[in-house]
Amino acid sequence: MKTGYKVALYGTALAVIFGGTWAAGAATGPPETPPAHAEEASHGGTHDETQSKLPPGLSVSDNGYTLRLDENRSLAFQIEGPDGLPITKFAVEHEKRLHLIIVRRDGSNFQHVHPDMAPDGTWSIPLTLTQAGSYRVFADFKPEDGPKTTLGADIQVAGDYRPQNHINSSTFTVDGYEVSLTGELNAGKASTVTMEITKNGTKVTDLQNYLGAKGHLVALRASDLAYLHVHPEQGDQVKFAVEVPTAGKYRLFLDFQHDDVVRTAEFTLTTHGEGGHGH
Repeated sequence: MKTGYKVALYGTALAVIFGGTWAAGAATGPPETPPAHAEEASHGGTHDETQSKLPPGLSVSDNGYTLRLDENRSLAFQIEGPDGLPITKFAVEHEKRLHLIIVRRDGSNFQHVHPDMAPDGTWSIPLTLTQAGSYRVFADFKPEDGPKTTLGADIQVAGDYRPQNHINSSTFTVDGYEVSLTGELNAGKASTVTMEITKNGTKVTDLQNYLGAKGHLVALRASDLAYLHVHPEQGDQVKFAVEVPTAGKYRLFLDFQHDDVVRTAEFTLTTHGEGGHGH
């Protein structure tokens, strides 16, 4: 990644239950550096260029640019380029110019939303966080004249924080749909995972396209919420290639659309040979 972008967040009225507030967090994930070869595969760099790089989304700052959040606000932000001016031209990826991911640090309360952008480059979206804890916010985007970039920062929601421990699971039920995942995660290379969706015991064969595919998958490393590379594969099946840089536990979130409603299934997998793989 040769250039960077600054994401400055500010705005108007965030509703948070518990009567608490959320505050800007400058924290990054634990200083865990993946093997250099994993980053070379992801970014195409040389050994020297990538040896010290973290996976996407772990840093509040990257390449000299910073993501900033204000307190007691609804989520609004601008992405500033190297010249300090807001960027207004973004490449369309998965049918959107920017993807915003919010998830609590324990891997719970996942949200995948798409803010609207004003002509001056200000993105905004209402956001309600209903459970206390530390949340990671990811901005995933690609300027028309720049590299694909993911930046992340933490926000804090006051209250009685009750973290969840996610055990390995490759099935999930939501609104009467049962989603099953097959496949293994293997550290250091792309692994294929396939999703099958049934309702009332019958396979759903008429999924609607969502974000240009039969589904959209986000994968996060559980230990630090590193934001991983996921690519949909062609064909009639709901299938993805997931690039896992290190051994350990991962959280996967599948968004799929049926009967004009988008639903999310979530899974917990551990890399093959590291305490099981979630089946």
